[in-house]
Amino acid sequence: MSQFWSSEDTAIRLAEEVMQQAGEHGRIACISAPSVYQKLKQLESTRSDSVSAVLLEFDRRFAAYGEEFVFYDYNNPLCLPEGLLPQSFDIVIADPPYLSEECLSKVLLTIKYLTKGKILLCTGAIMEELAGKLMDLKICSFLPKHNHNLANEFRCYVNYESSLLS
Repeated sequence: MSQFWSSEDTAIRLAEEVMQQAGEHGRIACISAPSVYQKLKQLESTRSDSVSAVLLEFDRRFAAYGEEFVFYDYNNPLCLPEGLLPQSFDIVIADPPYLSEECLSKVLLTIKYLTKGKILLCTGAIMEELAGKLMDLKICSFLPKHNHNLANEFRCYVNYESSLLS
């Protein structure tokens, strides 16, 4: 239940990236990425190019977001409500809760189900080879930061060209 919150600068950059990639009236799924989701909600109110976002999260405290919150347990990657249709999100951003092959593999099943194609993955640098192998994701030069220094180096991975993260 512990959350690793992205720094303000990182949350803004990632929110801007997914908004840009989703496009006007685009749909964004945030899997285990509550700090990015919260920043999206803040940015959404200040911009004219509207997007919609959904937060898939294990921590039920985020149920305060109402219908935009979906309880998500990576151990059951396809146990999703009927309203989350296959390939219904323009981009999916995910920050899996654990640095393990099992966790990443299961989260990637959810991502594959939800995305129309674009993926932004935030996870440890040690997961680079697996992210490439499982989803053909490439590491970005942007270095995400957290509010508290974590022992593991974190990175972002995408399967598209990104001007904000390169």
